[in-house]
Parts: sequence; structure tokens; C-alpha cells
Amino acid sequence: MTTTVPTQADIDREMAEAHAAQVASGTVGPHPARNYAPYRSSVLRHPRQPLVPVRDPDAVELGGPVFGLTDVTELDADLTRQYAGEPLGERITVSGRVLDRAGRPVRGQLVEIWQANASGRYAHQRDQHPAPLDPHFGGVGRCLTDDQGGYSFTTVKPGAYPWRNHENAWRPAHIHFSLFGAAFAQRLVTQMYFPGDPLFRHDPILQSVTDDAARERLVARYDHGLSVPETSLGYRWDIVLDGPAATWIEEGR
Repeated sequence: MTTTVPTQADIDREMAEAHAAQVASGTVGPHPARNYAPYRSSVLRHPRQPLVPVRDPDAVELGGPVFGLTDVTELDADLTRQYAGEPLGERITVSGRVLDRAGRPVRGQLVEIWQANASGRYAHQRDQHPAPLDPHFGGVGRCLTDDQGGYSFTTVKPGAYPWRNHENAWRPAHIHFSLFGAAFAQRLVTQMYFPGDPLFRHDPILQSVTDDAARERLVARYDHGLSVPETSLGYRWDIVLDGPAATWIEEGR
């Protein structure tokens, strides 16, 4: 039996129908359904059995992801200085603040990022997209928020890449963000996008956030004041951890 691979037009139609159904039922909200059909792999990710409680939180922490083996240093936040040579691509500065629901700064928060290189390829063995790897760019960084909840990274703007959710499926350029609380078990993961990307309307991951205002909060804004003369363009993106203006977090709140 052959399986027909959906086209981009099929996925666009599914997204429009899903949005219309949510509007009609009054269920449009800032967090998407876990089994959002146009995002094909979410069907497999959607749990069908009761969640299993973790009896040993330390065991969870031991398996938690971390991008460094030492204390956080200034070099960790500059992804363009981690190798002997200069990475290719448009250099950018991404800065913002981590805030709670009342707008208060969240200090000392561990913020990690990972991203594709300027050609749209991750430095990971599972990424076999035939775009070139950059030997001078690893695509991972981390920092701690300051007393004002601020963070800042210097990196290169990632490229779009195909992801095989459907025929001719391309992800908009984005940077993954991970935020840790007091322990690795307290982890939130989200994505930051760049303004004006023509792929927004075709991306079922972004479009699964059906609330327009919540979706817009995932898009950084260009900030000329953050641009460094003759070095990098600046983008500002604040992360709100909870409340009505919360940033969408993968796997819900």
C-alpha cells in the first residue's frame, strides 16, 4: 500500500480548517493542541497513556541536556568566537529580558540556545540535509540572566531548512531557546523567529499557535540600537514565563 505524501497546499488547507474549527468552537488560545494534525509528528508525540510520575528527581537531572562542561563564561554567549575561524553568514545580536507574569526580571536564569547555521544545517549527526556544514560554527550557546533579567547572544542568522513533514516543507529561520529554573527538571523550551519571514503562513509548528497575539510574541523585532556598527544587526526578544502575556512554550505551559 502506498501512502500519499501531503503537499504544501494540503497542509495549508488543513491549517485553515483547524483554525476555523477552533474559532467556531471558541477554543482559540495561546497554546496549541498536542495532537495538531498538520504537524504530523505531533500525533506520535501526543501521549495516549497516563503520565508516569518520576520517583527520583535526581535521575531526571542527570539526563538533562547541557551545552557545557564548565561554568558559564563570556565565550559561551558568543557563538562566533568558539572556533578558530570566522563563521559564515549574517552576524546578529539577539538580546532581551526574561520576565515573570508581573513584568519583574528573573535573575540568574540559565538560558541556552541552539540553531542551524547560515545554510540551514545543524551540526548534528541526525541532520543529513545536503547543505554545507560550517567548520567554524557549532550552533549552541548559553548565558545567565543579569540582575535586570537580561540575556544577550552574538551569533549568525540561521537559514531555513527542509523537514519532511510534507512535500516541500520548509521551516522558517528560528533559534531554539531553553530556560532552566532551580534545577534541570524545571525546563522550558521555545523558539524565536525573525520578522517578515514568508514561510510563516506555511509552517504548521508556528501556525499551531492559533492565537494571533501569542504567535506574534514568538517573533523578535529588529532593534537598530542593538546593532553593532560594522559587526552585527540587532534583534530584541523578551521571554515572559507565565500569565496572559506568556511566551508560548513547547509541550504547553
